[in-house]
Amino acid sequence: MHPSLAARRPALTRCAVLLAAALLMVLGLPRPAAAFSAAFFPTQSAGNRGSDVTALQYLLNARGQSVGADGVFGSGTKSAVVAFQGANGLTADGIVGPATWGKLVVTVQQPDSGPAVKAVQHLLNAKRGAGLTVDGVFGSGTTAAVKSFQSHAGLGADGIVGPTTWRNLLWHYESVDFGAGTLCDQNPDGNTSANWGTSAAVGQLEAAAAAFAATGNGRLPVGDLSWEHGGDIPGHGSHEAGLDADVWPIRTDSAQCGAGRITWESSTYDRDATRKLVQEIRAKAPGHIKVIWFNDPVLINEGLVKPLTNHDNHLHIRYCEAVHPNALYTC
Repeated sequence: MHPSLAARRPALTRCAVLLAAALLMVLGLPRPAAAFSAAFFPTQSAGNRGSDVTALQYLLNARGQSVGADGVFGSGTKSAVVAFQGANGLTADGIVGPATWGKLVVTVQQPDSGPAVKAVQHLLNAKRGAGLTVDGVFGSGTTAAVKSFQSHAGLGADGIVGPTTWRNLLWHYESVDFGAGTLCDQNPDGNTSANWGTSAAVGQLEAAAAAFAATGNGRLPVGDLSWEHGGDIPGHGSHEAGLDADVWPIRTDSAQCGAGRITWESSTYDRDATRKLVQEIRAKAPGHIKVIWFNDPVLINEGLVKPLTNHDNHLHIRYCEAVHPNALYTC
């Protein structure tokens, strides 16, 4: 197989699974036991941010470790992971992959309570907009939200969060939050729903946007990320794994949200502000930036970005993880 096709196999598989599920629905046939058969436990490690990290921290608490649930995989979280791994016969490397997730997840259902239930509630809010109170009490509202997610994922809707539901819930993408006032939606025509990414990609991008907004240079315009469940996006050969994000360069009038799109050669291009943006993107995802493509020769010479054809008018961020099924996204 051609190397590029081999690298894209997980994304292509994901797309094929979704098409098959849609066909079964049209034909009125029963759906498979797990519609998201490409779902996997997403590896998390030091430097990651997002709702999956928050869920990890709640689960560590449920398993006897003490760590704050702030959604940032810092030194305290790594130490708790290493301690948990050592106590459970796992490689104590601080990297939370499938084996560690498998030991961490706790089967919960009504009327359970505790940190593991908080993890479920937090994930349902982040990835499905469930609007639950994260109180750690598995009541009727949480049961209904779990069943709704299970139906969405093609799982048996029994309201019980076991290993398969955990895997699908952690894998599921989440949408960028444009309500915080630090980002704006600038998707190209036809791709207006492509605002979904992995929990880590979204969390890291939102954190960078918040830090950049504090510099007084305006909001961050966000173009394509991915569809809710991945798959091909018109005009893109990537953006299928939830770890790619397009953002626009910054203007001297800070009007990049709403004013005309520019290139690095435009008279209204603000190189200093764009440099600050790139620095914040990198700072909010330490060890988790594979590459940032953008054709400004000065930023290229500074080692902040790399050149790529057709990247004069946007920055393409590729996030990565310590381990990923697709080698293009392995740090």
